[in-house]
Amino acid sequence: MKGYKNWTLLLYFALSFIGMELVLRVFTVGGSIFSLDQAIISLFAVAMAVGCFLICSFFSVKANRALAAICLGLVGAVFASQLVYHSIFTTFYSIYSAGNAGQVWQFWRQALVAIIENGLQVLLLFLPMALLLAVGRKVMSFTKIRWNLRAILTVILILSQIGGIAVVQAGEHQQSSAYSYYYEKSFPVHSVQKLGLITTMRLDCQRLLTGWTPAITPPPLEDMPVWTPPEEVKIEYNVLDIDFEQLLATETDQSIQDMHSYFKIIPPSEKNDFTGKYQGYNLILITAEGFSHLAVREDVTPTLYRMVREGYTFNNFYTPLWGVSTSDGEYVACTGLIPKSGVWSFKRSAENSLPLVMGNQLKRLGYQTVAYHNHSYKYYGRNLSHPNMGYDYKGIGHGLVMKKAWPRSDLEMMEKTIPEYIGDHQFHAYYMTVSGHLNYNFFGNEMAVKNKKYVKDLPYSDAAKAYLATQIELDRAMEYLLQKLEEAGIADRTLIAISADHYPYGLKTPEIEELEGTKIANNFDLYRNCFILWTKGMEPLTIEEPCSSLDIIPTLSNLLGLDYDSRLLMGRDIHSSAEPLVIFADGSFVTDKGRYDAIADKFEPLPGVSVEEGYVESVAATVARKMYYSAMILDTNYYRKVLPSR
Repeated sequence: MKGYKNWTLLLYFALSFIGMELVLRVFTVGGSIFSLDQAIISLFAVAMAVGCFLICSFFSVKANRALAAICLGLVGAVFASQLVYHSIFTTFYSIYSAGNAGQVWQFWRQALVAIIENGLQVLLLFLPMALLLAVGRKVMSFTKIRWNLRAILTVILILSQIGGIAVVQAGEHQQSSAYSYYYEKSFPVHSVQKLGLITTMRLDCQRLLTGWTPAITPPPLEDMPVWTPPEEVKIEYNVLDIDFEQLLATETDQSIQDMHSYFKIIPPSEKNDFTGKYQGYNLILITAEGFSHLAVREDVTPTLYRMVREGYTFNNFYTPLWGVSTSDGEYVACTGLIPKSGVWSFKRSAENSLPLVMGNQLKRLGYQTVAYHNHSYKYYGRNLSHPNMGYDYKGIGHGLVMKKAWPRSDLEMMEKTIPEYIGDHQFHAYYMTVSGHLNYNFFGNEMAVKNKKYVKDLPYSDAAKAYLATQIELDRAMEYLLQKLEEAGIADRTLIAISADHYPYGLKTPEIEELEGTKIANNFDLYRNCFILWTKGMEPLTIEEPCSSLDIIPTLSNLLGLDYDSRLLMGRDIHSSAEPLVIFADGSFVTDKGRYDAIADKFEPLPGVSVEEGYVESVAATVARKMYYSAMILDTNYYRKVLPSR
């Protein structure tokens, strides 16, 4: 090649990709640009740049220039789409989710608003392509190169890739390091921060094509205390008749043997004073879109406020955010399992036996079991997952006819569906609501517009007021539901449980702080939320121990006096003596002794609390096991193996 100009395209690719990574990090996950992480990101970006340069070296000048623009445009589009997606859902989409992008297109309004709000960043990501088209012909060469130079560049590509891997290897190997996300875990937000988007998506693609499962390799069972029931005291446990010894003797698959060995030795929860307290009650279980304790106010949501005051009060309840936001949040609340990263766990669960979900448990007892969603009945594959949970499921486009609106009304859904199940028989109804969906404004959200008059004089920003207005629709739905239960004379025989799919991430942190009335000190406080458990005439109870949506299914199973196996669920009955544990997607956790931030690798004990040496490592090991075995339950259809008759 003649002159430096022939290398300018390669340099331009490298600077462009490093620049795109910087723009994405600065405006999403953050992180220092003078760090080991940035060095790793830059080395992998150089490898990508060499690859693109090689592609643009085989054809005519005109064709190579067009290919270079296409490369920059496509990479810019991926970065821009991830930036917009993150601004809406506070995470990044996976290749698996991208394959289901047709469903996400239903939220084009939110995407349009996000593009407008992030217009400068989006333009920066497309700037490399624009500059190449504008002045590239004058300052860059697009001529073919010789094969010997291609060979040299191929070596450079390999060395850049190896260099990036070497830096990953040379760095720390703790659970939140670049090493961990390169080899072991799949958590996009932290992976982008540690490895960059290019490498995160490359690994995601490799793992999807090869069927690789994030190797959240659990600590060996030898390090785990073996539970044995006490002989001197007769205690009843929430367990089913599972002969793990026999299962181990006849199983040839090593991974299934490991699962049998694990579930055999973990302690089940004891039956307690709350076991069967609401046995025979009807059950209405609701996963409420974007619901939060911020929306429980006597002035604007009096019914929700009443239910919180009259029911159980959970002062340390959390709804962690998982990779597939709403669907994963719903999966946790409905199954008592931790979602598997990188896939749509709820949709995949449709192929499995789920004997411990409420629908299947109560259907076996003769309950009428129904489920409703006031959005597309196919969204997130609910047309597959929800019937598999034992429900006669209806949504928009399949049995539920409602007025066109975005989002649709929770109140109207109640009006249309309640007559289908309230009667003189036992029933269980499940709802996934949508009225509380983002965006929170008064020009694109019809529920916010509908209820604007109730919030217009509140001393908040428009976004905060719009959020409250959407939750008013949920409050009106609950008011109507309670009224109909009262009229039917069954309000005191119907247990209602309401939790959120996730915190209202459609609000920016300052807007959440407006409603909270205080600063959000850390991410743990961001995920603090509300769980409503109510029936007419119940004795109010305050629960101070940390708990989360993962605990809903075991808690309800115990309260309803159902036969279930507490060992096979990842949450705990909140009334049991089991140690409280709130698990977050990145491996962070909250216990009754303090909080562990996995990214900072720091445990903060509660005031006045000291923990013994090895406590944090022991709990982290428990978290790792629960994540691993929960994913394995999904992957192996494990319930079918241990509970074949259910």
